[in-house]
Amino acid sequence: MTATRLGADRYSTTIDAPAGVATSVHELQTSDGAKVTGVLRVPRGATTVVTIMHPRQEVTHHPLVPYLLTMGYGVWTQGTRSPNNDLNLLHEQAIIDFAAGLVFLRDQGFDVYSLGHSGGGTLAAFYCQQASMPPHSRLTTTPAGRPVVLADTAMPLPDGCIFLAPHPGQGALLQRLIDPSVTDESDPLSVDPDLDPFNPANGFRPAPESSSYDDEFITRYRAAQEERVRRLDATARAYVSDAQQANRAFKSGGDATDRRRALAPRVLTVFRTDADLRNVDLSLDPNNRPYGSLFGRRPDLTNYGLVGFARLSTAEAWLSTWSALSTNATFLDCAPGVTVPTLLLEFTGDQASYPIDIAAMRAALGASDLSVRSVPGTHFGGPITKGAPTGTSLAAATIESWLRDHC
Repeated sequence: MTATRLGADRYSTTIDAPAGVATSVHELQTSDGAKVTGVLRVPRGATTVVTIMHPRQEVTHHPLVPYLLTMGYGVWTQGTRSPNNDLNLLHEQAIIDFAAGLVFLRDQGFDVYSLGHSGGGTLAAFYCQQASMPPHSRLTTTPAGRPVVLADTAMPLPDGCIFLAPHPGQGALLQRLIDPSVTDESDPLSVDPDLDPFNPANGFRPAPESSSYDDEFITRYRAAQEERVRRLDATARAYVSDAQQANRAFKSGGDATDRRRALAPRVLTVFRTDADLRNVDLSLDPNNRPYGSLFGRRPDLTNYGLVGFARLSTAEAWLSTWSALSTNATFLDCAPGVTVPTLLLEFTGDQASYPIDIAAMRAALGASDLSVRSVPGTHFGGPITKGAPTGTSLAAATIESWLRDHC
């Protein structure tokens, strides 16, 4: 029963870490005064460290860690200032956190390679884009207008980047997943039947039979997804504007009422964000993926559940992370700024990044030393079929070969 519950066994480790690895925990202070924590594991004699970081997930026990240690590489796993928390995740702050880890590892004398899995790939691409710019050309604010100190942040580039099953970015991914049939943002059960992806009249078939949506519905559906994001953007910007006006009023007049209004949380609740048509219609952007989404085998059910991307978000976090229309952290936009040697590694059964995405990423990446590979596996490194090798083990072999050629 436990193994079938939502989120159980998402990552599975198939080997043990080798003996003789020195493990230490480090608290780092970022350039803007925040604190972040990382775990450094170093086999005897290792001079190269692979970093694993994700903007919103705890990666200390990522399944590739023991593989990399067995290869003889050190591993640095680090969180942002808001791990496992979508509520206030600002990508502009997350890359400042990323920088603190790179500075620490450089100060220790290591060669450093970045490994970004899933959303960690876009985080790394965003970091490289900003790090490769002259400091005065870097972003100065978040999409909501909050100042960020990228110009005053030491941002060393890694020696190379590994992008494992990178999706197009949190916002771009959410726009694929968001259910446009929601008619009332305060009612999780509100639905426009003409846009309902799970309405048989629109082409849905009960699981596990693959659905079949026609081109007209797909075009209308995706346009409506963008429109829902646009409406949520408008709400978020109105929240931000009200808070900023209240803060200005407090600074000029000193009225505590204005300060309370500025401080009051303005949180977006975003229902139904597990509705990518490709998860139930396997003919769309085909690969070897199984039926179902990142959150379960029944998107027609999990779409209505608590677990999902961007379920609760401040207005600032929505604009920085979850809005495809406002975020600065979209893989294709950031990819030209990735000029260090790069491995782009695809899982052939990915449920979040498709062959069409990998082709676009390949074309956009700025690295002249670019290797593109694929191995069988699902998005989190599971096997394509029962009893087959895990995607994690196959990815590890490819990564080892690439690192040996570049270290």
